[in-house]
Amino acid sequence: MLKDWPADEKPREKLLQHGAQSLSDAELLAIFLRTGVKGCHVVDLSRKLLKSFGSISKIYQADLASFCQHHGLGVAKYVQLQACLEMSKRYLAEQMDMGQALTSSAMTQNFLTAELRHETREVFAVLFLNTQHQVIKFERLFHGTINAAAVYPRIVVEFAIKYQAGAVILAHNHPSGIAEPSIADNQITTRLEQALALIDVKVLDHIIVAGCYCYSYAEHGRISL
Repeated sequence: MLKDWPADEKPREKLLQHGAQSLSDAELLAIFLRTGVKGCHVVDLSRKLLKSFGSISKIYQADLASFCQHHGLGVAKYVQLQACLEMSKRYLAEQMDMGQALTSSAMTQNFLTAELRHETREVFAVLFLNTQHQVIKFERLFHGTINAAAVYPRIVVEFAIKYQAGAVILAHNHPSGIAEPSIADNQITTRLEQALALIDVKVLDHIIVAGCYCYSYAEHGRISL
């Protein structure tokens, strides 16, 4: 029984003592579920669900029908989970609100991860910034297949002019879960740098989101600043 566990091993108590970052995926899910089912305490139920779905991300991505097929889950839990996801996205969006200067790579990556990690198809997006690197607008510009999205530099340039941007951060997701850039990713990054340079717009970074992981071109010294 979970109630018989030592206090510092119970998920809620552990969170209060050591912070949410100290919890495993199963422990975080257990706090959300609150209760187990007959013959299975909530942490074991969480482990079974993670094994069945494959990851927390896959639980978020599940539609209502497939979510409710699992023992211990139902419509109420589905609604709560989707509300939690949306609140997280809105919280991060507020951190990136118009007028705020981007001073932290971690902040940017957290925002882009929340926006793109659950996409099942490739999405290419752009953060448009002014010359002080304050956020003007985040736009999803291109939608593709499970492993590719056609990106047209002319469209990116048109939006940069529309928003009178002084700089941009490029971003796209890899539904495969592999964050390393492809040859095509490298080529489009170079093409966009060249196209945007013609209108004096700097590319500050190109971030690839793959699940919980990010690859930053800037951090790897692959952006011509």
